[in-house]
Amino acid sequence: MKTIEIKGSLRTELGKKSSKEIRKAEGVPCVIYGKESNIHFQAPELSFKNLVYTHEAHLVDLNLDGKVYKTVLHDIQFHPVSDRIIHADFVQIFEDKPVIIAVPVSVHGDSVGVIAGGKLSIKKRTLKVKGLPKYLPEFITIDITDLKIHDSVKVGDLSIENIELLDMKKAVVVTIATSRVAQKAEGEGEGAEGEAAAAEAPAAEKS
Repeated sequence: MKTIEIKGSLRTELGKKSSKEIRKAEGVPCVIYGKESNIHFQAPELSFKNLVYTHEAHLVDLNLDGKVYKTVLHDIQFHPVSDRIIHADFVQIFEDKPVIIAVPVSVHGDSVGVIAGGKLSIKKRTLKVKGLPKYLPEFITIDITDLKIHDSVKVGDLSIENIELLDMKKAVVVTIATSRVAQKAEGEGEGAEGEAAAAEAPAAEKS
């Protein structure tokens, strides 16, 4: 998994008034949930661009006043109207301790079911995984090439070396649903079979 560096500074004051001033200066109030204590800091909103607006998961090196903390993003809050980042939570990680993180799902391949008129439906955009930092994937790849209409891939069908998948095994990740086009084609096929059978019936009676 790739690592992104975000530079920030430790907060000398806490509270709503201080957080409001940070946001006014286009910064983001943040916290690191550490092993022994929590660390409050602030960072420029623009520095979150490559972490938030991406289809990959990342580890984060937080450089705070020259001291680096290895972390993963735990939660992020956006303003309901402006969609600006208003707060971010990080969890400190250690090389010898497993990490729990949500990893994006990446779908590849041309499904035979989609080619036949089905519709790809992605039920889970991310999957929760657990593993040592060095084994964490940037995304989980699912090949849908052989999936036919009504076929699906469940969490239990996936296996990633050195990684534990924490979602329920029965949970559907992707499926090929029947689209209106496919339903229409099936209906036309059934109608054609019915017409053929009706045409054969009189012939059989005559004989």
